[in-house]
Amino acid sequence: MNFAGGIDLGGTKIEASLFDEQWCRVETQRVQTDPSSYPDLLNALLQQIAWLQTQAYKIHPEATVTVGIGVPGLVEVESQRMLTANLPAGGKTLSKDLEARCKHPVKLLNDCRAFTLSEAILGAGQEFQSVLGLCLGTGVAGGLVLNGKLMHDKNGAAGEYGHIPLAPDLISQFSLPMLACGCGRRACYETLASGPGLSRLYKALSGNALTAEQIADRIVANDTIAEQAYRQWLAIVAELISTLMFIIDPECIVLGGGLSKMPKLESRLLSAVAACNNLTLQTPTIVLAEGGDSSGTRGAALAALQPSYRRLTS
Repeated sequence: MNFAGGIDLGGTKIEASLFDEQWCRVETQRVQTDPSSYPDLLNALLQQIAWLQTQAYKIHPEATVTVGIGVPGLVEVESQRMLTANLPAGGKTLSKDLEARCKHPVKLLNDCRAFTLSEAILGAGQEFQSVLGLCLGTGVAGGLVLNGKLMHDKNGAAGEYGHIPLAPDLISQFSLPMLACGCGRRACYETLASGPGLSRLYKALSGNALTAEQIADRIVANDTIAEQAYRQWLAIVAELISTLMFIIDPECIVLGGGLSKMPKLESRLLSAVAACNNLTLQTPTIVLAEGGDSSGTRGAALAALQPSYRRLTS
């Protein structure tokens, strides 16, 4: 019996899920972890891989388990070296080191790419041939799935939309600040299209500091300043989507991350994209993710099986 294991690795937690041949999540566990060193991180992941194998063997003694891990960072395709700010794994070949220890193939990919794959194959985008995932949270990133497969790239950076520079027209229209970004450049979309970015927009208008969740509550309560900040934020995200349409032109965009819960986001963002579309291009379908908490682990498991994942779904 074939199982797929997916692990979602964060800075303070690791979630592992086991999926059966129908892609039902049969077992899952989440553990808190704060690895202070690379060996600690390796050991924490090895424990989760061993747990996945144990759960599968409990169901069937001759089970096979394929494991994928979604990580918050970039994974260079050829060398498998990582670029990450939140884990003690920068410059390390995490997948190769895990395989050497557990004697088991391990697929590593960016967590936003894992999210996109999950939603494109088994979630909100499964009816479309080209699906762009857009995660709006602490950062801004995603991925692209074409005909059921993640786009092949060289540096593992395809999907880091947040580091595209803001459009000059937006900066002029709203007098936006040219903020330094964590990537080392200035005025990237991530500085204002993220959750912290929405908070910055609100503070610039009101002088008060609120979280994105608090701003959402004020929008529902018809607060005019919160609504103004939201309109600016929608225009910024819409301009990013319009830029991506000229590069990728996807049929469907699946929204994830904490900001995907903003009030009436799908319809309002669709209108904002149409408003900045001077060439009257057909706007892609914009939908919210369906996978919920399982999207990250499920996408990692799917990635581990590509290009042969269809044998589990057939």
